[in-house]
Amino acid sequence: MGNAMKAMQVALAAGAVALLASATQASAQNMLGYGQKNRDKANAPQYIPPLKAQEKIFPLDSTWTAVSLNGKPFAGNERPSFIIDKQYRARGFGGCNTFAATAFPLKEQHLAVGPLALTKRNCDKAVGASEMQFFTALRTSGQWDMVGSQLVIKSQAGELRFDRAL
Repeated sequence: MGNAMKAMQVALAAGAVALLASATQASAQNMLGYGQKNRDKANAPQYIPPLKAQEKIFPLDSTWTAVSLNGKPFAGNERPSFIIDKQYRARGFGGCNTFAATAFPLKEQHLAVGPLALTKRNCDKAVGASEMQFFTALRTSGQWDMVGSQLVIKSQAGELRFDRAL
């Protein structure tokens, strides 16, 4: 008879727990809890923060050939070019001399280019002047963007445009 008594006590206890649980749930539905008035405003317009423009990723490991500086095209077969690799090393050609530097694509499409290490070849005067303008624009670069298939770098010295080299 001891087992039957234990079973009855367990059943009574389980029934009491179920009764208590349903009473608690019913009273919880009738209570006005903290923030209840805000939960009732289901139709109120919700604040949605404005979407930021998708952050562009700088095209590393691509070689870029200069097209123009401030709308003035680079002439001749020896147009300036450069590449920035995945270790953020920039290497390139200015039209006469080669160069190397560190270059870091930053947030919001900014670009920081460190001091340029240059070869010191004797260059034609016109080519040398064009090359120095290119190096100055690259060194003072601030922002970059992809416009169509062209890479555009804006700097203190103006706007450089590049085509991707094949």
